[in-house]
Amino acid sequence: MTRPVLLVVEDDEGLARQLRWAYEDYEVVVAGDRAAALDALRLHEPAVVTLDLGLPPDPDGTAEGFATLREMLALAPATRIIVASGHGARESALQAIADGAWDFYAKPIEIDTLGLIVARAFHVHALEAENRRLAARCGGGGFGGLLYASPEMTRVARTLERVAPADVSVMLLGASGTGKELLARGLHDASPRSTGRFVAINCAAIPETLLEAELFGYEKGAFTGAAKTTEGKIELAAGGTLFLDEIGDVPLQLQVKLLRFLQERVIERIGGRRAIAVDTRIVCATHQDVDAMVAEGRFREDLYYRLAEIVVRIPALAERTGDAALLARHFVSRCAATLNPVVTGLSSDARAAVDAWRWPGNVRELENRVKRAVIMAEGKLVTAADLDLAAPDEAAGLNLRAAREAADRRAIGRALAQAEGNISGASRLLGISRPTLYDLLKAYDLQG
Repeated sequence: MTRPVLLVVEDDEGLARQLRWAYEDYEVVVAGDRAAALDALRLHEPAVVTLDLGLPPDPDGTAEGFATLREMLALAPATRIIVASGHGARESALQAIADGAWDFYAKPIEIDTLGLIVARAFHVHALEAENRRLAARCGGGGFGGLLYASPEMTRVARTLERVAPADVSVMLLGASGTGKELLARGLHDASPRSTGRFVAINCAAIPETLLEAELFGYEKGAFTGAAKTTEGKIELAAGGTLFLDEIGDVPLQLQVKLLRFLQERVIERIGGRRAIAVDTRIVCATHQDVDAMVAEGRFREDLYYRLAEIVVRIPALAERTGDAALLARHFVSRCAATLNPVVTGLSSDARAAVDAWRWPGNVRELENRVKRAVIMAEGKLVTAADLDLAAPDEAAGLNLRAAREAADRRAIGRALAQAEGNISGASRLLGISRPTLYDLLKAYDLQG
């Protein structure tokens, strides 16, 4: 089992060695100054840090230590930082706690006492992480923290819940803005690998010449500028999950190397000759038509089958019955709290416009429109005009049967959204019995 990482920021080498020996239950990483501490924080993502305030170039003062504390908390707010100082212990303790430190102890160090503080910090961090996972899954949101009530997204969530415990590669297919990274993170959190890292990389955002180094790492001196040996994202995700967003943008030459890793579960850094075994689960995503890319020779078929052991298609927001209105209310509430507290909700024409719009930019477009509308709204309710959306044309000619089915689908979707997926609540809102609602869900293929 992987030991939890404890970062010790201490410039006294003798004391650092003593702390390393004292904490056999942890993977102890030592840093001697601010730059090394921040590098170690980014690389190892420790749950707990012990920080000596007397760091170079100011070992007799506390200014450098407090600057390090603030920068570490800005990078990793959930990290539990335990501060140590022999300089004006009481004043330093008060300032450290005010700046966000979790606890404080005065030098000289008593190893047993500090050990108890460290153990308690790890315990609290684990409890808080579990609470966040439970809140995301059981609170206002669903799988991965996404907010939905539609049968279409419920089906996706149930599929991912079943897939999460199985150590297989998963490919998420969906348009930009549909929440693929959030779902990938939810897959990681629901898996046995949840205690490991979730590492994400957008393959389309990194130049081809740098992507190999980002994924596989490099040895010192492998190329100009390679001043030190650096692990790639695959190694960093060892024991956890690597999320490859926009996998369709990986060049063919690099696809060969990625395929070898998936087949053999070993990598070689650029400039290295040693095969390194890595246990990493791969979850990937793309908005492109991968089948077409394979047919055209732009994506290797053998790599596709390695990456797509499980394929999950994420519906666009327009295909998620009732979710647009549910999300719009949520975004209005969240944005109004900080941007315009006068706003309390959506007007009837805004709700109708949200339901009617096709949302080509998906959830991201909806959130951006709502944020802008909340800022610009002059009254208590956000209107269709505030959202820069036209009111829907109610006079559009439709076949009567098609019109009824469309109306039924919209009404059922809205009712399920308002009842948060509860069938009894939705049937009461619709004024029909539960069996009738079940029959409609089956008839319109809306069952999860």
